[in-house]
Amino acid sequence: QVQLVESGGGLVQPGGSLRLSCAASGFAFSRYAMSWYRQAAGKERELVASITNSGGRTTYSDSVKGRFTISRDNAKNMVYLQMNSLKFEDTAVYYCRYLLGRGQGTQVTVSS
Repeated sequence: QVQLVESGGGLVQPGGSLRLSCAASGFAFSRYAMSWYRQAAGKERELVASITNSGGRTTYSDSVKGRFTISRDNAKNMVYLQMNSLKFEDTAVYYCRYLLGRGQGTQVTVSS
């Protein structure tokens, strides 16, 4: 059974940092690229960051480039999203996703 379980969300002040984690199981994790998406209330889903199966290549949306870092640990079946210099507009539910599924998401709220 495929499972993607996100954690690490929460409430943070503008300028703060959070690290999201996604624990994957039930599929050959190291064979798949992984991504983080987010969806804010009333807005379309946005692809935030992606990482190749080996971790050798990463891509980011313009809105987070230079602030967020995606990484993975294939030995632990984990993917991470380090988020720095958070802004109000980063408030959203963040989802870990691969080709065939996604997790339930974790809420990130940036507020003063």
